[in-house]
Amino acid sequence: MGILSWILLGLIVGVIAKLIMPGKDPGGFIVTILIGIAGAFVGGFVGSFFGFGPVTGINIGSILLALGGAILLLILYRFIQK
Repeated sequence: MGILSWILLGLIVGVIAKLIMPGKDPGGFIVTILIGIAGAFVGGFVGSFFGFGPVTGINIGSILLALGGAILLLILYRFIQK
């Protein structure tokens, strides 16, 4: 995947993750994209580890893996903040 694909996937996943887990998180739009991109990495790693496959592009499977990773990162971020 190219850098623009990662940014687009991160934007999509970050927005969906914030809709699923609303709350006051500092950072705004840029941090939302970064959490989505990091979530794609985490989701791809975890998905590959458990045999679901990596994040390969902008498709439903990759979005779901990245979304799981982004939600996991949001949970960890909020846990660390408290």
